[in-house]
Amino acid sequence: PLCPQDSLGRGLRICYRYLNQTSRSFAAVIQALDGELRHAVCIFYLVLRALDTIEDDMTISLDVKVPMLHEFHSYLYQPEWKYMESKEKDRQVLEDFPTISMEFRKLSKVYQDVISDICHKMGVGMAEFLEKKVDSQHEWDKYCHYVAGLVGIGLSRLFSASELEDPIVGQDTELANSMGLFLQKTNIIRDYLEDQLEGREFWPREVWSRYAKKLSDLAKPENIDMAVQCLNELITNALHHVPDVLTYLSRLKNQSVFNFCAIPQVMAIATLAACYNNKQVFRGVVKIRKGQAVTLMMDATNIQAVKAIMYQYVEEIYQKIPSTDPSSNKTQQVIASIRTMSLPGGPMASRHHYSPIYLSCAMLLAALSWQYLSTISKATEEYVQAGEN
Repeated sequence: PLCPQDSLGRGLRICYRYLNQTSRSFAAVIQALDGELRHAVCIFYLVLRALDTIEDDMTISLDVKVPMLHEFHSYLYQPEWKYMESKEKDRQVLEDFPTISMEFRKLSKVYQDVISDICHKMGVGMAEFLEKKVDSQHEWDKYCHYVAGLVGIGLSRLFSASELEDPIVGQDTELANSMGLFLQKTNIIRDYLEDQLEGREFWPREVWSRYAKKLSDLAKPENIDMAVQCLNELITNALHHVPDVLTYLSRLKNQSVFNFCAIPQVMAIATLAACYNNKQVFRGVVKIRKGQAVTLMMDATNIQAVKAIMYQYVEEIYQKIPSTDPSSNKTQQVIASIRTMSLPGGPMASRHHYSPIYLSCAMLLAALSWQYLSTISKATEEYVQAGEN
């Protein structure tokens, strides 16, 4: 399903090269999308990557950065605009922005309008949070909306604009927002330590302040019990988006769009199950196993399979709930509501793992398609970072 590169013009070829360099994971699923939607999503991704690179670059002073974020959407229509001063790893997308913006201007107007509108809203939102920390849970949702919910909304509008999906997919912004929030919250929860080491804080104060004086205190060994309780509360908060995710996915008609949307979501639930009640989050990196990732990606191709996967992982979380956990009741409640949604009438056949015969087929498939899958499966980590910073 990969792009026959030679049939593309020079500008698009360069764009796909940047896509592969900035995200091996995303590159694979974007290039599997059908028709003109593929190019629109590729350009959307690169434009967001450029915006993100500005936001992340700590060497740019606020008085320069804030106007840049506000104006960014207008740079799409300035053929000469580029930024050469960045020190970030993905600075290439800023240094060669004219190639990206030129391809943007070649997209149909329906796609241009969506991309430019999302960039405008996101730039304004990013600027707002540069100057303040995430305090309340409401602000946590708002921050995640700016950096990831808007990506979900923009993608959904592109799906509908391409006519591969019904208009409702692009119109129902609440569901599309939840798709982004579920991924973003998962990243923020999993990346606690990495963000601490880089001096960034995204956990909402309203929650962590009930468990520690400073967010950094959660990393101290003597506070591990409180840290894990805080972690469990945030995971419980994130699980509330799962019903919306299932509703959203159940509306999709096109197979390439379904795979594109479903894979990051099943990676996210697997990541939350691995993090739940796990002290390791405060000591190092928690990753889902490569084999697990491969099985998930091969399996998440229809709504029933995705429901079964979601069921399996919330069941895994349910089994791990400590009776003493302050959030245990809330966690049980949200899992109960996900269960009712993911059970098609009777008890799920694939409630637990897969039958041996299925597994041997999976092994064979995995062996045969290892080259392709390992690109996607590096995927895994970057992948879950759909709206990522």
